[in-house]
Amino acid sequence: MPAVNLTVLNPYQPEQPFPPVHKALQEPEGLLAVGGCLSPTRIINAYRHGIFPWFNPDDPILWWSPNPRLILLPHQLYVSRRLSKTIRSGKFVFSIDRAFSQVIENCAKPRSYTNGTWITEEIKQAYTDLHRLGIAHSAEAWFEGQLVGGLYGVAMGQVFFGESMFHTKTDASKVAFVQLVQHLTAWNYQLIDCQMHTAHLASLGAHEVSRQHFIDLLDKYCETPPHPKAWQLQ
Repeated sequence: MPAVNLTVLNPYQPEQPFPPVHKALQEPEGLLAVGGCLSPTRIINAYRHGIFPWFNPDDPILWWSPNPRLILLPHQLYVSRRLSKTIRSGKFVFSIDRAFSQVIENCAKPRSYTNGTWITEEIKQAYTDLHRLGIAHSAEAWFEGQLVGGLYGVAMGQVFFGESMFHTKTDASKVAFVQLVQHLTAWNYQLIDCQMHTAHLASLGAHEVSRQHFIDLLDKYCETPPHPKAWQLQ
């Protein structure tokens, strides 16, 4: 952890407020606080204020609010002709909340470019607890009965905060993401938080905004409920 003065959160006081996000460091970009806990109360409070946990297994809990922030407005989703054709083919079967534990386990597996993972057992348990509370959700892509792609995140009001995605078959995670966004649009969701820039998400229409603009969007949409049928497949 960087040798800087950071707010240290009390692990026994999950209601303790975070410091204002404008106090986040510029180096490393967006680091705001350290410590605390991963209780549902703490995590829900974090997301509501534009903050998320991200730390390596040997680190204390670190809390981030980067500037700029990568977002996707659902109506700005871009689907290439090739990807649209793949979706229409029915090659992958889409589901929601059918395999949350499997999705987060797959997201936690090391990627080809690294041997480590930030999705520790502590993180898995925290988001599984949120899933049991109906706050964290998963979207899945299946091929011949096997889970081959998916993502998970947190839903709050008309905002979906994406956390991580995986695929074991080409385009599977993109198919799951696109079909989830299409459902979010139908459920009156107005904002998808993608956290930090990746070419993968930028290719689907995500773009960067300032941290303050992101916070303004949260203030506008987090307190407004989505469609009552949200998270129910028709």
